[in-house]
Amino acid sequence: MANKHILSLDIPDTLNANVLRVVDTSVYSTELAVACPTLQILVPGFTDPVTLTMVQGGETLVTSCSLGIQVTNCDSVLTALPDGIYVIRYSVAPNDKVFVEYNYLRITTAMNKYYNIYCGVNLSGCEPLQPEKDKLNKLRLLRSMLDGAKAKVEFCHNNDQGMAIYNYALAQLDKLSCTYCK
Repeated sequence: MANKHILSLDIPDTLNANVLRVVDTSVYSTELAVACPTLQILVPGFTDPVTLTMVQGGETLVTSCSLGIQVTNCDSVLTALPDGIYVIRYSVAPNDKVFVEYNYLRITTAMNKYYNIYCGVNLSGCEPLQPEKDKLNKLRLLRSMLDGAKAKVEFCHNNDQGMAIYNYALAQLDKLSCTYCK
């Protein structure tokens, strides 16, 4: 094996608004020690990242309490994590030289609204009537826009454009939820 670590993270999307999952998918050299596995997360709207200990080769569950957003009642109820761009950096010693960094667009709130709107769409085991088809077309477009927002942030590294798309899609979901889920 090569004489270096190949750091990698997977940050799967989740519908649980209270948890952010970070999975270590790194390939570690057998010839080098792994020391000081550090996970730094910059939460949307904050200016300083929070430093956590990463579970090497495992999964780290991040909550509003571990990020310092919530400081009371952490053992009984968790505050939802905000949607937006999280800057997630994973490093091992020497931490200034061996690291990987990701921009991750969390869309959990938007996706929960999306699925809740589906609950209000009148679907059955046959082709829907035109009003329901129209609703489905709107939902498909908004889902594509959310996927596009993630692509702009996570792959194209265009945070401003990604957030503009996300904000538009979320506003449209808000309008739809007022119309369809009464």
